[in-house]
Amino acid sequence: MKKFVETIKNIWSIEDLRNRILTTLLLVLIYRVGSYIALPGIDANSLGDFANRSEKGILGLFNMFAGGSFSRASIFALGIMPYISASIAIQLLTIAVPYFQKLQKEGESGRKKINQFTRLLTVIVTGFQASAYVAFLRNQSGSAIIPEYGTFFFWLTTTVVLTAGTLFVMWLGEKITDKGIGNGTSIIIMVGILARLPQAIIQEFSSRNAQSNGGPMLFLIELAVFVLITIGLILLVQGTRKIPVNYAKRIVGNKQFGGVRQFIPLKVNAAGVMPIIFAQAIMFIPATAIGFATDSGSAFIRIFSDHTNGWYNLIYAVLVIVFTYFYTALIFNPTTMADEMKRNNGFIPGVKPGLATADYIGAVMDRITLPGAFFLALVGILPGLAAAANINSNFATFFGGTSLLIMVGVILDTLQQIESQLLMRHYDGLMSTGRIKGRTAPANV
Repeated sequence: MKKFVETIKNIWSIEDLRNRILTTLLLVLIYRVGSYIALPGIDANSLGDFANRSEKGILGLFNMFAGGSFSRASIFALGIMPYISASIAIQLLTIAVPYFQKLQKEGESGRKKINQFTRLLTVIVTGFQASAYVAFLRNQSGSAIIPEYGTFFFWLTTTVVLTAGTLFVMWLGEKITDKGIGNGTSIIIMVGILARLPQAIIQEFSSRNAQSNGGPMLFLIELAVFVLITIGLILLVQGTRKIPVNYAKRIVGNKQFGGVRQFIPLKVNAAGVMPIIFAQAIMFIPATAIGFATDSGSAFIRIFSDHTNGWYNLIYAVLVIVFTYFYTALIFNPTTMADEMKRNNGFIPGVKPGLATADYIGAVMDRITLPGAFFLALVGILPGLAAAANINSNFATFFGGTSLLIMVGVILDTLQQIESQLLMRHYDGLMSTGRIKGRTAPANV
């Protein structure tokens, strides 16, 4: 406890770090306040059915990323998701399109152009999603719309406000990244998810406390399992395989360069949370598409709409494993890594430079991705297993899946940046047993 208090004092004594933390808290507070401001022309007291429908299926996923703003018909109802979608699309273009590949290699100027394309695409995506949101709002909760607002006027104002709200949230995320601490986009998503955790715990405690046959003890067991799952996710996020790399000695004048051994840290879970997001999106498609044409009570629809179903979890786990390999192949290029090592006179002991090095790195990555993919698949289906064990649905979502994985990854990344600030100023780090590893590069989610 004394060590913890001393660390807090050290953090607060560093003016730059203190200002960054306060700036982050202020911007997050602005985002949370905005998430409770209803859209113009909406009667927030008449959103009961709409809020309930917004908690199910893929809409529940959107609502989670938006921190509940989607179900409240807030000015931030679309949240940061349009920006995330645009960023993923641009990231894929940098892999598949030569023009974007060239921009990526141009350094700072190329990065600025890519950011401009991302923001422009965000506006386009937000416009389409805002129009769809207005249509969904009219169909599901037309009574919440104030009659004085005309059809076209309500559509126009809502689309403009939602687009402006998403751009403002995107701006908040960029400001947190520049002036605050941590990755702004990730923190905004994490705060929206974390805001739902206290209410979920209270609901689960109330339901268990009402049971006479050992309900409180079951609640304590659930909390213990929740802690163990969190520890396992920390190991998954931090897990790396280090490949030794030697650099040849070079004599320039009277100075010697190179001749040292370094390591390439390969992440066990290089794909992050993206395979789970992709798998969830794919699982929602059959139920949504077929539900319009067939009886919603059919067995096929029940498989893809009930996340406690055994077939659902099996298909979902397979999709997570497939997308883990797919997304890892997109973001990880062993050939480029081998070429960079060769240009800098680096080599892996016992492996020839060039193609042999690329094959070796690729083989190692494939081997460590396999257990990471299976563990990620287990994490993905844990909420369904928790719900099948009669745990409250809101609390069950925190037993794994997107929610817990994002929370763990973002918190570790933020703590890593705080620790780096402390160590840079010759203070002790946050951990007495060693440095927090976090994530080598902050991701959008």
